[in-house]
Amino acid sequence: MFKDTWVLLLIPVLVALLIIRERKISVPTIRFSTFTLLADITPTFKTLAVKYIVILRIIAVILFVMALARPQNRLDMTTVETKGIDIALAVDLSTSMFAEDFSIKGKRQNRLDAVKAVVQDFIKNRSGDRIAMVAFAARPYTASPLTTDYNYLLENLDRLKIGMLEDGTAIGNALAAAVNRVKDTKSLSKVVILLTDGINNTGTISPMMAAEAARALSIKVYTIGAGSKGPVPYPMKDPFGNTVYQNIQSDVDDATLTAIATLTGGLYFRATDFASLKKIYAEIDKLEKTSFEEKRFFEYKEYFHFFLIPALILLLFEILLKNTFLRTMP
Repeated sequence: MFKDTWVLLLIPVLVALLIIRERKISVPTIRFSTFTLLADITPTFKTLAVKYIVILRIIAVILFVMALARPQNRLDMTTVETKGIDIALAVDLSTSMFAEDFSIKGKRQNRLDAVKAVVQDFIKNRSGDRIAMVAFAARPYTASPLTTDYNYLLENLDRLKIGMLEDGTAIGNALAAAVNRVKDTKSLSKVVILLTDGINNTGTISPMMAAEAARALSIKVYTIGAGSKGPVPYPMKDPFGNTVYQNIQSDVDDATLTAIATLTGGLYFRATDFASLKKIYAEIDKLEKTSFEEKRFFEYKEYFHFFLIPALILLLFEILLKNTFLRTMP
């Protein structure tokens, strides 16, 4: 691409002027009264070279103009400065997430698959915000530090599996780990979105103690209780290895999750199906939308020398030939 494309309009004008000038100065040194005697004479290479050497100058002029138009290529590397918010996502990976009380497009899904589908859209809808991800069961696991590389986040979200951590539901430890991900940043707004389908039953930090820490650090916590109320279908293996479903009671600690959200200035949501889960993340997405400044700098690499150097070589070559091998009578 050329930065100053309008300069290329000079090419036909200059070429036309060169041709007109060449015709005007091509006055024969010797004049003949007739061409009869010259009809059988075959032009030599030197004769043709003298006649068409102007082509070198025309090409040189074209290259000069192209160099003047500043050929360049925009590099992919850009420096971007954004001012968004910092978000830590905490996702429950306890075995109760195997319960298949959610459905997507009429097909029954377990809770984790439903959560993954919604969180994927949530991540894709963010722009300029840094997001961290903490998975938890009996202990928390940092699946991703704060980053704006959303593809990296989506890849790590896809890797989350039920059973990759010791079973249990350590809500307090998970919240503390999520808070730890964002507590030292300089962002003006910091948010934790904690999703669980159970009750805190292990860990060294109580949920309310972690909530107190979040409040002290001005970190807002949105809590989501995922799961239908009442018995839910849970997949199990029969003695023959076949998957069978048994209804089990799965409880969510609504009171604690509400208290955490209230203490930190957030909100508590209860998702009993996929539609409500999707609506909750969409609502949080709207609540935490923030304007940000973005400065984008494009880097260009100039290629004018690829045209300028050949142009100079052709011009010098023409001058050299005209004064040596192709020198004509004055």
